[in-house]
Amino acid sequence: MTIAEEISRDEQFMAEAFKEAEKALARDEVPIGAVVVIRGQVVARAHNLTEALSDPTAHAEMQVITAATSSLGGKYLGDATLYVTVEPCPMCAAALYWAQLGRLVYAAGDPKRGYTLVTPNLLHPKTEVSYGILAPRASKMMKAFFHKKR
Repeated sequence: MTIAEEISRDEQFMAEAFKEAEKALARDEVPIGAVVVIRGQVVARAHNLTEALSDPTAHAEMQVITAATSSLGGKYLGDATLYVTVEPCPMCAAALYWAQLGRLVYAAGDPKRGYTLVTPNLLHPKTEVSYGILAPRASKMMKAFFHKKR
């Protein structure tokens, strides 16, 4: 696969994550969405549910890890790629470590609460990381959400 084909594929799956972020936005949740992909197939999708569940751990990444491992019948995601619209927080990155995620792709970084700010080596050593795919769209969505809240 060429780099151009890989980027196109990453954009395609990130667009699926944005569909989940839109669902969160419609529920007045922080608009973050995530999908887990294995061999070109979406096996799980989720969005933030912290308000709906009154659960501070109900981040999109935590929800999608649970959905993916449940769907696959195992606790490891070594063959999986997680697409998420915003950089995971340290809690989610630690969960991804324990799931032994194969690849993480996120759109926008989170300079206030992202895992790279706090502990850049929090992911499993074998996890590949890519970022910046559709980042302006994610940044715009987050800024608009929080501007409306203030």
